[in-house]
Parts: sequence; C-alpha cells; structure tokens
Amino acid sequence: MEISEVRITLRDEEKLKAFANVTFDDAFVVRGLKVINGTNGYFVSMPSRKRPDGTYQDIAHPINNEMRRMIEDAVLGAYEKERQADASLQGTVEPTPEAEEPVEETKEEAPEKAAEETSEEEAEEEEEPKEKS
Repeated sequence: MEISEVRITLRDEEKLKAFANVTFDDAFVVRGLKVINGTNGYFVSMPSRKRPDGTYQDIAHPINNEMRRMIEDAVLGAYEKERQADASLQGTVEPTPEAEEPVEETKEEAPEKAAEETSEEEAEEEEEPKEKS
C-alpha cells in the first residue's frame, strides 16, 4: 500500500497546525488527520470521535509502527512544504506576475541582445509586443 496523495489545510492555532487528508493507492482516502504541535515536536493525530463518557476513540488508525511512520512522514513532509509555500506567498503581494516575469525575461533577453548588436530601431520593434501583452 502506498500513499498517493496528501492534502494539507493549514491552521493558525496554538497546538493544531493543520488538517490532513491522505489517499492510499488512488483508491481510499482517510480524512481528518491532524498535525499537532506537542511538547516533543510535531506529531500526527488520527481521526477520532468523542464518546459519551468524554474520551476519544480513533476512527481509523495504523495497525503497526511501520505504517504509522509511513503516514506520519508523508503528512509531516507535506505539512512542511505547505507551510513554506504559505510563508513565501504571504511575503509576496502579487505572486502570479512575479512567476511570469522570469519566463518573459528569458524569452526577451536573446532578442534584446541581438537588437543591441544590430541597431536601436530593431530593439524598439522587439519591445512593442511586450507592451501589448
């Protein structure tokens, strides 16, 4: 059994840091796992239900340590990536145009260099399509 997808929904709470949904073999999903900031670092809590006596019982959980480690590694890895992506997006006002600029600059660098070598008129012609885009 392999983990084919992990979806993370970040939370900004003291202990609860994210919810996770884990898909196995593109065929079975377990929703409601939690990334918790505990006293010894982050850990993954399995989905659970509150019982009438006030205790909690796991709805779904791994049976052996190997599977628990596999799930925990995948969820915490995806959490860390999502957290870093979220931090980089928060520092950027307009992420979409910045992502496009390097592609446009790469395409335009060669024509501009060639234009500088030939004449200024050709350089102006190369810049006109950029203004229309």
